[in-house]
Amino acid sequence: MNTAEHEKGAVRETPDRYGAFPRLTPEQLDDLTAHGERRRTAGGEVLYREGEPFQEFLVILSGTVEILHDQGGPDERTVAVHGPGRFLGELGLLEGHAAFDTAVVREAGEILAVPVERQRALVGSDPVLGDLILRAYLGRRYLLIGLGAGFRILGSCYSRDTLRLREFAARNRLPHRWVDLERDKEAEALLRRFAIRPEETPVVLWQGERLLRNPSNAELARLIGLPAPVPENERCDVMVVGAGPAGLAAAVYGASDGLTTVTVDAVATGGQAATSSRIENYLGFPSGISGGELIERAVLQAHKFGARFTVPAEVSGLTPQDDEYIVTFTDGSRARAGAVVLASGVRYRRLEVPGIDRLEGISVYYAATVHEASLCRADPVAVVGGGNSAGQAALFLANHASRVHLLVRGSDLNADMSRYLVDQVEQHPKIEVSLHTEVQGVAGEEQLESLTVQDNASNERRELQAAALFVFIGARPRTEWLKGVLALDEKGFVLTGADARAVADANRWASLGRDPMLLETTLPGVFAAGDVRSGSVKRVASATGEGAMAIRLVHEHRERRGILVTAGSEGRRPEAGGSVSSR
Repeated sequence: MNTAEHEKGAVRETPDRYGAFPRLTPEQLDDLTAHGERRRTAGGEVLYREGEPFQEFLVILSGTVEILHDQGGPDERTVAVHGPGRFLGELGLLEGHAAFDTAVVREAGEILAVPVERQRALVGSDPVLGDLILRAYLGRRYLLIGLGAGFRILGSCYSRDTLRLREFAARNRLPHRWVDLERDKEAEALLRRFAIRPEETPVVLWQGERLLRNPSNAELARLIGLPAPVPENERCDVMVVGAGPAGLAAAVYGASDGLTTVTVDAVATGGQAATSSRIENYLGFPSGISGGELIERAVLQAHKFGARFTVPAEVSGLTPQDDEYIVTFTDGSRARAGAVVLASGVRYRRLEVPGIDRLEGISVYYAATVHEASLCRADPVAVVGGGNSAGQAALFLANHASRVHLLVRGSDLNADMSRYLVDQVEQHPKIEVSLHTEVQGVAGEEQLESLTVQDNASNERRELQAAALFVFIGARPRTEWLKGVLALDEKGFVLTGADARAVADANRWASLGRDPMLLETTLPGVFAAGDVRSGSVKRVASATGEGAMAIRLVHEHRERRGILVTAGSEGRRPEAGGSVSSR
């Protein structure tokens, strides 16, 4: 992000070199004027402040506005300066977060102020304006992350709680900076300034004065304005467990069909897809799309139709009650749902190598996002895996590391990786592919320094220099809490359809006069979609399709129980005797 320049007392506008600071056309300004009010501004006026929720979408009609990080604090710096035709804010405005910077009027003029809720509706209904704003906001969010804006996590690189907070911030794409107690010169001064004992770390600092000592993920989420938890004993038509592509599709289709839809996730919206640097084989995006952008678009779309999200909220129990389900959360709260869509996805398997535990989160990772890539510091890194996730990670990391070693246990890169990725990986000058190769050992005291790898064909061993290791070796389902509740296959994936029928309680289903539907589990009205489902195709597109299908089947389940949807202006009522088709 470019720093504004001050020349001869005037504030110079930041150039738009990254597409993050576009200018609205006169026609777009005219359209927005009908939804807001014009307001005069004065020099030095604060339009919104870091740490406070956005109230309005602001467009500059005349004058200039400076965006500041840590205004009035020791780390104050200019993020950008905007002139006429530009709009303010970033992704937090659309998602209900607190602001991560402060907007101050530098040259008096006039602004157009549109209430946030009205602006969110406009973004959803006007595809051209919506695309322009969303792309700009995504760009600004990633630039803020690169700038180290937002809150600070002060903790040791050897602390599991520090790793937990950093992962939560990274997975939710929240601007933050990690201050390592072991290596950062700033750490000691901060400990003294806030009278923090080392055993009280990690701590989260925001706005120079707000401090949380070893907060839970939920406490951190509330600090920066993530959606509130599901109210105790709330009832919804559909509870979607998991906010990856399948869960988000279910949220969009459920809410758009007029169902009260609540989506919960233990960590973040997006699932594994959000960690992908680029998805190039997703229908409708010929030039590819980053996982983060795809997820933010889906979340915005779900919000547009009235879906509710709660992150973090971890489900621990599912109990049938009066033809509905009681969903229990790890904090003890409960909610009632008429139907449940299980879309909790999978987590990557850990690499079982002696001594690797102490390096996990420090220089051994199971995702390759902007956060992890920023820690590579142009050093060589290694990626383990032969599937699409490993290929995408290798290509992304090649933009940051001096060299990427892609270590594949099999003898053919084409076996599990899409052809388009194979071509890019093999042609990239910074990526070195090692087939039939497995990691046997790691070396390094405070962080990874090298790997011992073995050729499983010749048994020859060698050392590879690597400052970080990224592991993508398959996944296991997030279904521990479902054991004994419904039927799972031998690997823990949820059985549905014909597979569920074969092991279901015949008496339970006989009373309904039907068998489990295509995505339905051994519990009536409980469906599974995406990676968590046994036999599913592990692709973003198929997960999205299954999420939409699950809602269609929810309608059929409700119709057979005699329940019709009372649809709002955006929803539709199922036709008598028929089912609602997913568009």
